[in-house]
Parts: sequence; C-alpha cells; structure tokens
Amino acid sequence: MVTIRLHNSLTRKKEAFTPLDPADVRMYVCGPTVYDRAHLGNARPVVVFDTLFRLLRHVYGDKAVTYVRNFTDVDDKINARAAEAGRSIGEITEETIAWYHQDMDALGTLRPTHEPRATGYIAQMIAMIERLIARGHAYPVAGHVLFDVRSYPAYGRLSGRSVDDMLAGARVEVAPFKRDPMDFVLWKPSDASLPGWPSPWGRGRPGWHIECSAMSHELLGASFDIHGGGLDLQFPHHENEIAQSCCAFPDAGFARYWLHNEMVQVEGKKMSKSLGNFFTVRDLLDQGWPGAVIRLVMLQTHYRSPMDWTEEKAREASVRLQKWRQRVQERGGEKGVVDPGVVSALADDLNTSLALTRLHAIWRDKDAGRLRDSAYLLGLDLIDQEVHQAQPCLGALAEKLAATREIALSTKDFSTVDALKRAIMAAGVEVRMSRTEVKLVPGPDFDPAKLETLK
Repeated sequence: MVTIRLHNSLTRKKEAFTPLDPADVRMYVCGPTVYDRAHLGNARPVVVFDTLFRLLRHVYGDKAVTYVRNFTDVDDKINARAAEAGRSIGEITEETIAWYHQDMDALGTLRPTHEPRATGYIAQMIAMIERLIARGHAYPVAGHVLFDVRSYPAYGRLSGRSVDDMLAGARVEVAPFKRDPMDFVLWKPSDASLPGWPSPWGRGRPGWHIECSAMSHELLGASFDIHGGGLDLQFPHHENEIAQSCCAFPDAGFARYWLHNEMVQVEGKKMSKSLGNFFTVRDLLDQGWPGAVIRLVMLQTHYRSPMDWTEEKAREASVRLQKWRQRVQERGGEKGVVDPGVVSALADDLNTSLALTRLHAIWRDKDAGRLRDSAYLLGLDLIDQEVHQAQPCLGALAEKLAATREIALSTKDFSTVDALKRAIMAAGVEVRMSRTEVKLVPGPDFDPAKLETLK
C-alpha cells in the first residue's frame, strides 16, 4: 500500500500517515459561515482537502473514507445580513448554501460524506458544554458560559505560543465577567430578535468554536485521523477546538493530524475589497474562467505556500487543459490506469505541483488513458461532457465527409467537400484529413449545436 506522508501542524514535521482504522479513515474540515458568496480564499481549502479526500479514497477505498465539512448557519454575521436585507435568517442560509454547492461543484470538488449544519447539533453542543462545566473547564456567568483557558495547560500547543504571549498580541473581547481575558464563549444569551434555543443557562445560542467540537465528536468520534482548514483558523478556532475536545474527553486525543493551507493573493497582493482585487468564485466563473481552470491554477502551488491568482496563470492553465483534453478526445476518451508517479507525488504531502509535472509528461507520451485517469485523481475531468455527448455525431460526420471526398475524387468536383468542411470548422472542430482517414477534433470554441444541421 502507498505510504502517505503529511505535514502535521501539531508536531511541525512531516509524518507517515497511519489511520486509526484503515477501513474507516476519518477527516473533518472547517466549512463556511453561510451569509455570502464564497471568495477565492474560501475555495482554496475546499480544493486542497478535496484532493486529499480523493487520494485517501484511492489508497484506502471509496467506502473506507468519511469526510465531514460543516456549515456554520448560526452566527452574528448571518444575523446582520438578514437584518440588512430584511429577510429571514433561514432564507439567507438556504440561499448561500445553494450558492456554495453550485460554485464548489464547478471547481470539480466531490461533496463530503456529511455536511452538518450547526443548527442541527445544538443538543450535542449543550451536552458538551455541560460536560466541560462538570469537569471544571468552563463556568456559567451572566447568561454566558465561558471556557477557562488556564484550566488546560497544553493550550497553545498547536500555534506554538503560550497563553501569556497570545494575550500580549491578541485582540480579545473584554468582558467584566471573564475570569481571564483569553477565556472564550461557549454559550451566549439571545434576546427576542436573535435566534436562540433553551438551555440550562437560559435562552441563547452557541459560540463559534464549540460547534466543530460537537459535530466532529458526533459524526467521527472522540478520536479521528485528520482535521484541516485554512491557516487563518489555526488560532484561535482550532486551538480552542483542541482545548474543548481534549478537556471534555481527556482520554481520546481528538484529531491526530492537523493540516493547514496558506492564504490566497491576487496579482501578488493580499486580496482586499479596498484594492479592487477581491473575487468570489462566482465572479471568476462569470468572467468566463471555467471551474477546471480555477482548480488547476490552485493546484500549481503547494497547499502550504501562499497561492497567487493571476490572469496570466489562468490563461496558461486554460491552454494546458485544452491540450490535455484534446489528447483524451483524440483517443475517444479511452480508459487507462492512474499513474504511480502522480500518486507518489500526492502521497508526499500533497505535492500537486509535482503531480501536474508528471501529468504533462504523460501528455507528451501520448498515453491518453493514463492521462485521463491520473487527471481525475487531481479532480480534473478531461472528458468534456459536451464533446463526449457529441462523439456519435462527430463520428457520423467524419464518415459523411470521407464518403463525400470519395465521390469528389471520382468527379473532380470538390465544392461539396469544401462546403461541408467549412461548416464543420465553423462549429469549432478541427478537420484532419489524410489519404486513409478523416478525423474530427473539437477545439476550444466547439459548439455542438452547429453540428445539428449537418447530420
């Protein structure tokens, strides 16, 4: 079996991945807060951990991997957006989740095994908070429940900082009822205008951090294999998750391998609305960049390095994808095998850049089947569905053009051949004619609708 090696943020070194149970590999990734369109930075962890999901399925089997990615659908940002728009919170979250699915599907990502919504796990959050209070790690005060950071000596292990160091440079919510400025909210009160649920501490709603601890515990157990997310979540969100979960279930250990992807830049600068370089995934799709191109640009940079989106990279990725697709289409989409070199590159801490280099070498070797199946492991579908569906029509037209040419050779009148050839080319199809065969290859401007009248 292939040995996967991953850089574990918790130990700060690359380690051989050994799942707790090879027949039940479990991964949790922090998902979006659903109040607006996903921007390019939101999409990067989706692509990164989709690639890892695909690799794990390839190595351990499709049915042996459970991938959980949550939706935060109770949050002050959602409340504010609903109030601003004059719409219900439910309308905002349903609409945003639908957008998210559309945009991430366009990037070629697989849906996770489970996509829990925070509002569906309030009971589990309350139960975990009660457990933390009982074990002396949390305290109720003024309708709130707060986690006592000083009660967990290992706090800061993930980010590599002590509590005092964090306090010196952190922006923390100052509240008179906190025992320590670093203590964080597990539960907070809700007035009549805000969403709330009954609890032992009064009507209220959960803090942000507790939801992932409760949902991962419910769906994956107290111990599981991989926890992932963007580097911006390492502190405080992931640090707080570890504290909550390890204090609630001290014998379990929570997540064993922690992976964090770096941030996204645009044209060499931090993405910012004030700089005019802030893009949602939908913005790029509407500008005409296919989802596969966006994904390929992301895969060109290792997940632990900052990724820079540029139009030049997008144009180059578009050309490369077209070359790869043409190779596969020339061979009729024949099946092959996944290349061991591509697998080996991905198994080395998701070295997608090296995997793409290997993929291009396969393209040069003209091994269309291997190219197709290896690209799919990277989430790149080289079978253009429009082209695939048009293959019978293209085959029939190639036969028609060949027969028309045979007649022209005997009559010496090539006007009909030339007219048919021009019409086929007008549909964005390259016509390749030799003495022995006629081959029709769809190009980047292929329009199957224009072939209908030529049958």
